[in-house]
Amino acid sequence: MRLEAITWERLGDLLAERLLDLKPDDGSPWPRIAFDGAPAAHPGDLAQRVSEALRIRGRSSLVVGTEGFLRPASLRLEYGHEDAEAYYNGWVDTGALWREVFGPLDPGGDGRVLPDLWDPVTDRATRSPYVQLPPGGVLLLHGPFLLRHWFPFDLSVHVLLSPGALRRRTPEPEHWTLPAFERYETEVDPGATADVLVRADDPRHPAWNG
Repeated sequence: MRLEAITWERLGDLLAERLLDLKPDDGSPWPRIAFDGAPAAHPGDLAQRVSEALRIRGRSSLVVGTEGFLRPASLRLEYGHEDAEAYYNGWVDTGALWREVFGPLDPGGDGRVLPDLWDPVTDRATRSPYVQLPPGGVLLLHGPFLLRHWFPFDLSVHVLLSPGALRRRTPEPEHWTLPAFERYETEVDPGATADVLVRADDPRHPAWNG
């Protein structure tokens, strides 16, 4: 694998340029992109950079985070507040993502996407309005563990932290989540699975392979 040092700004531009010509294999008019990574790796920040780069180039996009599709606390925390198994397998409402995000972007879909469903702070429905993504608009979905599901991504980006960097950059009260990321590395190997790999150990100067 050949890694190239790059700035975050240039990376956002390069990914946006790549997405301009991306055509989904299933005939959908809406490319669906994964920005996969632990919260400490901030994949959502990269998704926002790409969204802005697409906007400058005249292409619509919608950034959606899986934190807006968490299950209610009564289900997420059924086995306690620090259960790594539940965090890995049961925190995100994947059924809602299929229904409200991916389904409308299937071939023949109407493009009306719900940007979020559940507020984990208030533990209540967000009641956000649907967003109409025009044909050619790009879905930029970010969150952890995205590549272990059968989501129909047309391009996947994994923002990788080494185990040491992940531990350093994860707040200590959240260290209980680290075994889930170790399991993800073992079971899925997202660095090898993703189309684009970004090594973000140095938050100022990432390296990428795409």
